[in-house]
Amino acid sequence: MNAMVQSTVPASRTRLPRKERELQILDIAHARFAEHGFGAVTMDEVAAAAGVTKPLLYAYFGNKERLYSACMERAGDAMLAAVGAAVAAATGPSEALRDGLKAFFAFVDGDRDAWRVLFDETLPAGGELARAVAEYRDRLLALVAQTQLELIPEHSRERAATEVEALSNALLGASEALARWWLRTGALPAAEAADLLVATVEPGLQARAALRDRTASPSTPDRDQGAP
Repeated sequence: MNAMVQSTVPASRTRLPRKERELQILDIAHARFAEHGFGAVTMDEVAAAAGVTKPLLYAYFGNKERLYSACMERAGDAMLAAVGAAVAAATGPSEALRDGLKAFFAFVDGDRDAWRVLFDETLPAGGELARAVAEYRDRLLALVAQTQLELIPEHSRERAATEVEALSNALLGASEALARWWLRTGALPAAEAADLLVATVEPGLQARAALRDRTASPSTPDRDQGAP
């Protein structure tokens, strides 16, 4: 009788420390969000896959938006660390541009789920998630802008700030668009995709920097002093 009773009692769930359980849930949610997109994933599905109750899932993360934000935070921090390390280790401005873009594409190639979580086109246009996406994009934009500023003579950088901001947005947009195309087609290795973008934008950035250097040179006639 005891044996029969014992055989019908379900095995208890393995109790994990909260931190370990949260990481386990994040791994599962991250994979599901990457595969299906934010809108198609439910908290019920995540709870079932993680082997926890739905109330416990809500107790840990609050709601689906915050769960997604936690996944996004891990992915965004990893991407920024990879690109930032590549730029910081570069030996010059041209290398910083090239190495930063290569690191961006290498990250996308190495962790496609992270890319899909960070750049999910199905996310709501407003609210908490939109602000989180904008924050990571702004931080990546700052890295791009710093790389471009290094291509500009120091005495011209303050004057060129607005133009650099515009060009940084364009370069980041081109990187995202090229990454989407590359993921969809697989037509080039990731490193070649990065080289293609570098070869396209670097000459123009260098030419623009040289033009600023000439126009800001002390030898340029001062129009306030009567120069034609």
